[in-house]
Amino acid sequence: MSAAPGALAAYRPALRPRVLLSDPLLDGAATVHLIKDAGTGNSFKVGPKEHFLIARMDGERSLAEIGEAYAGEYGRRLGDAHWQRLLALLGAKGLLAGGPEPKPAPTSAPPEPAPSSAPPEKRTLLRGSLPLVADADATTARLHRVFGFLLAPAVLVPLLALVLAMETVVVARSGEMLLAVRGLMTNPVLLTGTAVLLWVSTALHELAHGVVARHHGGRVAEIGLRWRLPAVIMYCTVDDYLYLGTRRHRIATAAAGAVMNLVFLLPFCALWLFAPLDDATHEAFAALLLLGSVQAFTMLVPLPPLDGYKIACQLAGATGLAASAGGYLRLALRRSPEAAAYPRRARIAYPLYAVATVLVLAAAVAAAVAGVHHLLTA
Repeated sequence: MSAAPGALAAYRPALRPRVLLSDPLLDGAATVHLIKDAGTGNSFKVGPKEHFLIARMDGERSLAEIGEAYAGEYGRRLGDAHWQRLLALLGAKGLLAGGPEPKPAPTSAPPEPAPSSAPPEKRTLLRGSLPLVADADATTARLHRVFGFLLAPAVLVPLLALVLAMETVVVARSGEMLLAVRGLMTNPVLLTGTAVLLWVSTALHELAHGVVARHHGGRVAEIGLRWRLPAVIMYCTVDDYLYLGTRRHRIATAAAGAVMNLVFLLPFCALWLFAPLDDATHEAFAALLLLGSVQAFTMLVPLPPLDGYKIACQLAGATGLAASAGGYLRLALRRSPEAAAYPRRARIAYPLYAVATVLVLAAAVAAAVAGVHHLLTA
């Protein structure tokens, strides 16, 4: 059967410009691609063969040409019935240029939460969210114009070097800083000031996700406040995080918040080390450095919904990594034949993720126990 016989052979389908396609991702034992209509929020998964065809629908290539490429890749030619089903599916979802406009999805949430995503919810006195700007993407664009120079290697590399030096000092003097945290709890004024600075750091964390995503061609859908009383924090929704150009860009976007938390601490570290401060302020800055560092590294723990989990998913090339790893390990521990059916990449990535997560959590528990022991014995 020919690649696309009859009238269909000459048809040159084109996706709407707003259609986004992801890289191949592990999803359990399968490999999938995510497809999203950025205009409506509709998103779904397809297999590698469907993605091969859809990704070539650029309005330039005919179905005959796409079919020939498919036959060369997979050793099989598609007939009219296959093309009609695929085109009907894409048309029903409103993904083809010139087709009818689709209805928006009931929820615009992607298959995997983007960093700092804030799903719509009903606002009450106790919990809710409130957008702060009318056009979050334009606001992020302005922030990028002002602060984007910080992402240039000539600036970013020295900043990261300073952060590394600061964290070396924090580790070396953590005992002193733990005592400062204990002392801070007895000073309501300095405790309040430290809490305000940590809140500001959290707000900058969220904006950093948006600015870095914008730097790599992403779109920010919303910037606002979310409250779960008594906690009130900012959020920044990166609408197309999973569809940013490269894995490196997605990792950089996910890591941007924690890096911003640490960069925020640099001037306070300099003051703590070199400025002539009174004892109370010196101790407050020491406590801020320790608490701020803990805040930043907590966000890098590879558990959902933290930023570290987003990074782990990108390193593994997977969606729903925690659930997929759990499912595979249950099968592997039972020595089920189904575990052997997983692709080699999954059989490596899922156990590595599980081991890395256990090690990170064990290190965190050990650090917490050591900290408590130091406070009790100091």
